[in-house]
Amino acid sequence: MGESWPIVATMISSPSASGPAISLQNVRRTYGAITAVDDISLEIGAGSFVALVGLSGSGKSTLLKMINRLTDPTAGEVLIADDNVKAIDPHILRRRIGYVFQNIGLFPHMTISRNIAIGLELAGEKEGRSERVAELLELVELPQEMATRMPHQLSGGQQQRVGVARALATRPGLMLMDEPFGALDPVTRDSLAGQYKALHDKLGLTTIIVTHDMAEALYLADRILVMEDGQIKADATPAELLSGDVGDEAEALVAVPRAQAAHLIALSKKDGAKKA
Repeated sequence: MGESWPIVATMISSPSASGPAISLQNVRRTYGAITAVDDISLEIGAGSFVALVGLSGSGKSTLLKMINRLTDPTAGEVLIADDNVKAIDPHILRRRIGYVFQNIGLFPHMTISRNIAIGLELAGEKEGRSERVAELLELVELPQEMATRMPHQLSGGQQQRVGVARALATRPGLMLMDEPFGALDPVTRDSLAGQYKALHDKLGLTTIIVTHDMAEALYLADRILVMEDGQIKADATPAELLSGDVGDEAEALVAVPRAQAAHLIALSKKDGAKKA
């Protein structure tokens, strides 16, 4: 097993850093008679931004959680930078992986500073915590004075920024995101998604995001995996998905944002005609 995975060496100035590659080999996850993930083999290159999309119950979150061992495969192997995750203590594994999810999960009795630094605290890093918190607040574009506030004093969008900062605190090269912007209003969601994309590029991360929003996937990811019944039904770039040549499952998902866009254009033209 390798010594360590690639990590982001300096939080703000490391665009050449690259997150680890990921390999899933004949991965399967069952719950009794139910098959959540059905014999998936998949290679994800270092530095990729991959979106997992599909209807509820398609296996997206289960697949994501097998990477950081929140769920173990019933069969098959998951490798990160050639290291089999089964050979790594789950607590150590998760310190190497940033994880952001919809409900954020900030500790309500802790200040924002301690929420961000909790991973460093658990890892036994005693030096430079306050400096790291300041750096991370800058990275996610939050004012430094927020370090002393409590979670309830922040808006939903600000809390999610703290969640991203906390996930980055231990300098992971890999970020897993499960509907991270789903609970936010559309304007905040769009803004925060775009800012995370910029962070992904700046820090050279490998990112895998689960989302129900195909428009969000098309906007953020360089590769989109469409799941149905625990299987990957399409594996394509955003441009390939929009071409309509990657299967019925993908086309059904792409049809939603395409129809919404067409409806907005039609409304705009109608409104313009009235004013004329």
